[in-house]
Amino acid sequence: MEARQQISKSRVLKVESGESWESFMAQAKSQGSPVFVHFSASWCVPSLAMNSYVEELAMNYQDILFLLVDVDEVKVIELKPFPPLTYTNCFKSIYF
Repeated sequence: MEARQQISKSRVLKVESGESWESFMAQAKSQGSPVFVHFSASWCVPSLAMNSYVEELAMNYQDILFLLVDVDEVKVIELKPFPPLTYTNCFKSIYF
């Protein structure tokens, strides 16, 4: 399955593995692009409720790389509790 799969034709890209996470981070770093990560889980109603908002942000801020990480599917980062939203630029993160 392709790592850059788009969700519902949006600009939010789904991270499907640790390798795709590393690829997206390398791409963002080489392009000098900020990254907005939406950490989600199928059981977390608040994170699911934010999906449409994150998609809207992705449409409005096209210079930012928007990623979706399902914390149950992809064990990219050990976060407990996981932050639902993260904005990253030059690997300095702001957790919301």
